[in-house]
Amino acid sequence: MSLQKFILKRILASVPVLFGVSVVTFALMHITPGDIVDQLVAANPNVPSHEAARLRREFGLDQPVWVQYLDWMQGVLTGDFGEVYSTSRDVSAVVLARLPETIALGLFGWVFALLIAIPGGIYAAVNKDQLGDDVSRFVALSGISIPNFWLGLMLMAVFAVQLDWFPTLDPQTSLLSPSMLWWLILPGVTIGTAAAANMMRIMRTSMAEELNKEYVTAARAKGLPERTVILKHVLRNSLISVTTVAAFLTASIVAGSVVVETVFGWPGLGRELIDAVHLREINLILAITLFTGFFIVLANLLADIVYALLDPRIRDEY
Repeated sequence: MSLQKFILKRILASVPVLFGVSVVTFALMHITPGDIVDQLVAANPNVPSHEAARLRREFGLDQPVWVQYLDWMQGVLTGDFGEVYSTSRDVSAVVLARLPETIALGLFGWVFALLIAIPGGIYAAVNKDQLGDDVSRFVALSGISIPNFWLGLMLMAVFAVQLDWFPTLDPQTSLLSPSMLWWLILPGVTIGTAAAANMMRIMRTSMAEELNKEYVTAARAKGLPERTVILKHVLRNSLISVTTVAAFLTASIVAGSVVVETVFGWPGLGRELIDAVHLREINLILAITLFTGFFIVLANLLADIVYALLDPRIRDEY
């Protein structure tokens, strides 16, 4: 199968996934008691009941659930994600305004994860069952076990408050300014720690398995330098497993952004989602969830493409 057909087939397979995400999210929001009108009335108890009923009619919340979903889906297919009921802002504008911050934080997390996971996994595999290997496994287990919110608070307490190496608050400058990039290091480390730990474990296991295979013995017998054997032959084959796992870890980074953005006060989609849930802003919740699902699906698609490039035989399985 050609690479183009392989990519097209994976894209078509992603459509039902996004549809399922929208259906589940919409159902969960309606199963949960209360709506945006209840929140508005709770904030202003003097609102009469007929005014609350009028708002529900205006927002379309008096319609059956399936009618509300079809109306929403019709808008999505035309590029209209609705409005934020409490502010009358366009949902797409809100999401696009917060999207760069979330992408920047996620990229910082991935860069940190890759810089730690790949060298750490290589070192642990080459020094298997030695002190360095034991230390790397302890660090990886700790990284997986530590909750994001606790790690973020501890990093702020030590490096921002005690050592004063980083500002405690968002410097409120442009996203690509040096001061902002410096401040993003702590949130990036926080959100990327678990992913780094998981990938380092996978990298170490995969490298250790590859080092015991016959082609490695043959390469060494030919007199190739150990550095060439490790980086040119073993690393390439080991990255196949890491690439697959890395795509799944995108979901954990996206989910972690909700907690990390709240801890650090970062104005991204995760923090916006928390506010939307509190206010029961269903259009905004659905849009953020759908965007999040899209990026996770995109990450898995990119992983499949890299997988197919590293091992062309994988294309024949689809």
